[in-house]
Amino acid sequence: MYMVTAEQMRQLDRYTIDKLGIPALTLMENAGRAVADEVLKLCAEGDRKSGVIKKVTHTGPGDVPGHGGVIRTDTWSREQHAVRERAHWYILVGKGNNGGDGLVAVRHLTDAGLRVTVVYAEPPEALRGEAAAQRDIIAALDIPVILYGQDNLDLRGASGIVDALLGTGTQGPPREPYASLIREANASGAPIVSVDVPSGLDADTGALHEPCIRASVTVCLAYLKYGLVQYPGAGTAGDVVVRYIGIPPGLARECGVQVQLLTGDTLHDALGVDVSRSREPDGHKGTYGHVLVAAGSLRMSGAGLLAARAALRIGSGLVTWAVPKALLPHVIGAAPELMLAAAATGRDGEWNADSADELLQLAQARDVLAVGPGLGRFAGDTGWLRHLWEEYSGPLVLDADALNILASAGPELKAWKPRNAAVVLTPHPGEMARLLGIPTAEVQRDRISHARDYARTHGVTLVLKGARTVIACPDGTAYVNTTGHAGMATGGAGDVLTGIIAGLLAQGLNASQAAAFGVYLHGAAGETAARHRQHPASVVAGDIIEAL
Repeated sequence: MYMVTAEQMRQLDRYTIDKLGIPALTLMENAGRAVADEVLKLCAEGDRKSGVIKKVTHTGPGDVPGHGGVIRTDTWSREQHAVRERAHWYILVGKGNNGGDGLVAVRHLTDAGLRVTVVYAEPPEALRGEAAAQRDIIAALDIPVILYGQDNLDLRGASGIVDALLGTGTQGPPREPYASLIREANASGAPIVSVDVPSGLDADTGALHEPCIRASVTVCLAYLKYGLVQYPGAGTAGDVVVRYIGIPPGLARECGVQVQLLTGDTLHDALGVDVSRSREPDGHKGTYGHVLVAAGSLRMSGAGLLAARAALRIGSGLVTWAVPKALLPHVIGAAPELMLAAAATGRDGEWNADSADELLQLAQARDVLAVGPGLGRFAGDTGWLRHLWEEYSGPLVLDADALNILASAGPELKAWKPRNAAVVLTPHPGEMARLLGIPTAEVQRDRISHARDYARTHGVTLVLKGARTVIACPDGTAYVNTTGHAGMATGGAGDVLTGIIAGLLAQGLNASQAAAFGVYLHGAAGETAARHRQHPASVVAGDIIEAL
């Protein structure tokens, strides 16, 4: 499923109208009908709760299998019609095309038997173009209208509200009278269905302006908007339903849109991943690669163990865990399936700059090198990481302190020799902020753009962790994940992801495939673990490994 910015959506709209010849009024009609459909679904849910069930009447030979088509007529009993007549929905209309979509919905909802009142935020004369045409139709149909600020309005008794005030082209906080109308809608307690994006939400970043509609359902038109997937916007959009309105689904790809929602279909169709994780019947441990994990210290040994165990559990044939020599006696037998190797000779159980050559020697016989979880910082660590970066010829996964070391290199990083093999970086927002040299809050304000820019500039695959993890690739493509839950915000969960990605790389996936599939499986395993524990808050990192 493709995701677009407000500007990309505008361009796709214009292309559809100007090049494909689909009239703007047709797109608006389809959009309004889609909104009405979702409102009626909410009403149907209310009918079911009231014990009123929708009936479908079958007429003609189609009632008998094999005798042709079926003519279906949606009919409603008196009780059902009474339920709809008692329902009173208010449609809040702005002066732009978003308002026009809402006015189309008004007609379809009226036809379906709902009592509907239009609330214009500004005088109806302010509407232009296709929206003005819809205004005139509403007037001809004699549907009740209210001008906000002039006529009496009390939304507290509303059965529901359609938010068709501000669309994707609006920037900044809502101005009056929109701001006051948004506050009244939120205060009403009625379910709100937003058209395309909740009014007050930044369609590109997910930032919430004050005030912002708190929607129960957002009917996203044509393509998913960035802001509906990124927090905090995702938290105020309610259930997001993407509805086709006549713009060809493949047009986004043809026009160069590079961001997609990460789903099983996306993994299979766009990335060519075998989501079944099938194994060769005659495969052996050498078939599925050998991961070297350089992680852990005496103070943080668990991080390395989690990463190494995750690499095994995801299907790597072999995993070697490299640790400082003084740590080795403490971890023997912690995971019998792991091979252990001493890589740093210091007596304090910490890493040191002299261990880079030892690691490189170990890495020569391994397919992937994962560095960072529980590593700690030490004298000469920047040169140590640079040595690994420039001399190791296989895929490299960097996490945790390896990322902090990378960030501390600063402008010197430009002098590091470019790598031919893949690099996957897995920062959380704080580590991403250090890599970019900006505040964490700034990273969170536009996660997709920051991740994509860094990946393209540095030629790496970047996994920006957190709610709705972003996977950004060197060619500009990006994927936004939706698996997982807040209970995965627990120590060690990121170390598990490092091991998963390294393990998938060892099994022959390329960097984009391994990062995207790894994030998807990591989140799905977290969901499985939560079901097993019966509450997300009870999940710990080891549970995620066991649920893979």
